Amino acid sequence: MALARSSFTAPEAAAGPADPPLGWRGQIPVPRAEFLTEVAAWQSAMVATPGSAVMLSFQDSLHLAAALLGAWRAGKTAWLPTDLTPGTVAALSGRVQAWAGDGQVLDHCPRVRADTAAGSGPLPQAPHLAPSANADAEALVLVLFTSGSTGRPEACPKRLDQLLSEIDALEEAFGATAPGATVLASVAAQHLYGLLFRVLWPLSTDRPLQALTLAFFEDLPALLPAGEAGVLIASPTHLDRVPAALPSEAGALRQVFSSGAPLPEAALPGAVRLCGQAPIEVYGSTETGGVAWRQRSSASPSADTAWRALPGVNWRIEDGLLSVQSPHLGTPGWRRGEDLADAADAGETFVLRGRADRIVKIAEKRVSLQALQELLLQDGLLSEVRLLLLDGHRPQIGVVGVPSLAGWACFDQQGRRGLADTLRARLMGSVERVALPRRWRFVPELPRNAQGKTPQSRLLDLFDPRRPTVRALQAEGQQRTLTLLVDEGLPQFQGHFDGHPLLPGVAQVDWALLFGRELFDIPGRFAGIDALKFQRVITPGMSLQLQLEWRPPDRLDFRLQSAHGSHSSGRVSFQTAP
Repeated sequence: MALARSSFTAPEAAAGPADPPLGWRGQIPVPRAEFLTEVAAWQSAMVATPGSAVMLSFQDSLHLAAALLGAWRAGKTAWLPTDLTPGTVAALSGRVQAWAGDGQVLDHCPRVRADTAAGSGPLPQAPHLAPSANADAEALVLVLFTSGSTGRPEACPKRLDQLLSEIDALEEAFGATAPGATVLASVAAQHLYGLLFRVLWPLSTDRPLQALTLAFFEDLPALLPAGEAGVLIASPTHLDRVPAALPSEAGALRQVFSSGAPLPEAALPGAVRLCGQAPIEVYGSTETGGVAWRQRSSASPSADTAWRALPGVNWRIEDGLLSVQSPHLGTPGWRRGEDLADAADAGETFVLRGRADRIVKIAEKRVSLQALQELLLQDGLLSEVRLLLLDGHRPQIGVVGVPSLAGWACFDQQGRRGLADTLRARLMGSVERVALPRRWRFVPELPRNAQGKTPQSRLLDLFDPRRPTVRALQAEGQQRTLTLLVDEGLPQFQGHFDGHPLLPGVAQVDWALLFGRELFDIPGRFAGIDALKFQRVITPGMSLQLQLEWRPPDRLDFRLQSAHGSHSSGRVSFQTAP
């Protein structure tokens, strides 16, 4: 079948006045001709740019789509980073020769700009997904990055035929339910799930796509035009926060998709309210592409956990591990992963049983991190938990846990060490003493990226000794309020001052920047700080409220206060791309 290959070229016909828009930017329709003009401008700009690799980073998915197609038609390989953190930017050094988009400037290569007013005009034909009419289907056209949930993110190249096969599979499996529906998303398009479902699939199948991201369900009226049916591309993190009172536009949603991490059972009832049925969960990875899907029954989610392969995907169980073979892979053979699985329904479906690569060695003892995680969840003191191996002179197991109400009660009564000792005691007898977890962090929620996954790097950041304990986190619009516990052991107190420890002002600003970047998608680099005030000293043992407000496009306001009053405040500005 070649749905994507044929239907993507359907817009070649001249667009008449009654033709539906190619997409929407909020409530404003984006005509085909306008989009094609932007593609042509990007193609012209890319042709004039030396080198073969260009980094793209756009929050607006229509601008990303136009730049991507323009780059492909100019013979470029597009690199899509999931973020623009210093580590990611450093990883791109020497790999790309130019960049385009919004956000941080890459110092090591020039920026490409597309001037639609001075461009070459609309393309004579609609933008094919292929870089050119005679393109090699095995051409390398895209480089994505893995999520980093089990290690450092790695670059993952994709050929044109891999992308085409994925679009074909999506249309065959899910296309009949909501043809012509507007596709909107709460996930970014800078990773495989978001790019395929939010951009390439709708463009290939004549579905309008919403350029802006759905940050809150209350924004549905602004992003789903009246009278339009909708398809929502979401993450487990977003679906776990469905409000009790939904806007009326939620009833126009015909499908809801979820991917990137397992959808918690507790999130199913809220997710069902969105469109009257459970979300379609998609299982896969950046390396394998889409593998399987399921749609659980909200009545018995625990008994309905099996996955069904996507069209064109074959699977088998080898030594208890799931192996897949599909056109989405970069190689023709079988690929054995690290997911434990069992066949079900006479071999028609499979059930996932956790990760096999969660085995580590501590003092020559083999320890299953997965087994320890399951034990730590049994007594109800933690609602979520992640274990990881911390490097050092002697490798240790670190625990990042989200306490339940009972867990926080224990934390408040006995402190972090008391809760950790209680949990550690539950592991005695199940693991040798030498392999027990030694370092513990308790947080109000696990850190997650745009895919809804918890990157290993973000978990490791929590063990930075300069970081205060976050007791609570509240979010409302562009505001975040954190409750910070100022432990006497924080290294910032060293030297400030003997016998009378005080938290220095630079540490307070550092905390505002640290949590601001983690909680908001802040583009650019630090440019300065205004209206900085220090009003009261901060001493060990205090409980602080850190109030953050992001004011797009380039300002972060912060205030640190406690029961004693205001301690410090300021306005941080960031330099964005010129």
